[in-house]
Amino acid sequence: MAEPIDCALDLMRRLPPQNIEENLANLLEIVPDLTEELLSAVDQPLRIQKCHQTGKEYIVCDYNRDGDSYRSPWSDEFDPPLEDANRPPARIRELEVVANEAFNTYRELYFEGGVSSVYLWDLSDGFAGAFLIKKVNDTAKLMKGAWDSIHVVQVVEKGRYAQYKLTSTIMLYTITNREELGSMNLSGNMTQQDEKDYQISDPSDHIANMGRMIEEMEIKMRNSLKEVYFGKTKDVVNELRAAGSIDDSRRQAAMHQELFSKLSGRMS
Repeated sequence: MAEPIDCALDLMRRLPPQNIEENLANLLEIVPDLTEELLSAVDQPLRIQKCHQTGKEYIVCDYNRDGDSYRSPWSDEFDPPLEDANRPPARIRELEVVANEAFNTYRELYFEGGVSSVYLWDLSDGFAGAFLIKKVNDTAKLMKGAWDSIHVVQVVEKGRYAQYKLTSTIMLYTITNREELGSMNLSGNMTQQDEKDYQISDPSDHIANMGRMIEEMEIKMRNSLKEVYFGKTKDVVNELRAAGSIDDSRRQAAMHQELFSKLSGRMS
C-alpha cells in the first residue's frame, strides 16, 4: 500500500500548477500531519515584489525568506527590515552578485521579459544556489500564460574540480477563453535532475559551469514539454477532426493502398 505522502505528492503533480496554492491549502486541511513534508516537497508558483532600495523587481520564495521577510538579491536587504538577518558570507555574496547579472542577461536572451533572481547560500563542503525565472503573459485579451523555472544547484568543491548536482522544475500553463478559439486550459509541470563534474581554476568558473548546466536542462525540458503537452494535444485534435478535406484524405489513402499493393506484388 502506498504511503500517504506519496499519494499526496502524486495528486499534486496531477493538478493544474496555477492552482497549486489553493490545492495545497485544501490538501493540508485533509492531512495536517503531512504539513511539514508537503510544504518542503511541493514547489509553489513564484511571486514577485519590488526592491525598495534599487527599484528592481525580484522573486520571493523560500530560498530568500527569513521569517516573514524576503531578501533582495540586488541590495542584499530584507523587506520588511530584519535585525540579525541570515545573509550569505562575503565570498558567496560576491558570487551571487555576478550570478544575478549573468542570469539576468540569460533571461533577456531566452525569455525577452519576465523576472529572474539568484540566491546562494553556504554549505560545509561548498555552496548551493537557486536560479529562478518567472514570466507571465497576460497582455492579450482573454489569454494568459505563465512559465516558472526553479533550478537548485548543490556545489561540492574538490580541489581543482567541483561536483554540481542540479534539480530543475518547470511549471507551465496557458489559458484561453476566446470566442474564435473556445476555452482551453493547458498546463503541467516537470522535474528533472542532472549531475556533472567540471574543472575550476577561479571562483568565477562556478557561474559559467552552473549556467551551462541550466541552459542545457531548460532546452531539454522545453522540448519535452512541447512534445508531451502540445504534441499530445495536436494528436487529440487530429483524431477528432481531420486537418485536410475529405477528398485529400481519400486521395492519400488511395495512394497508400496503391503503394502497398505494388510492394506486396514484388515480395510475392
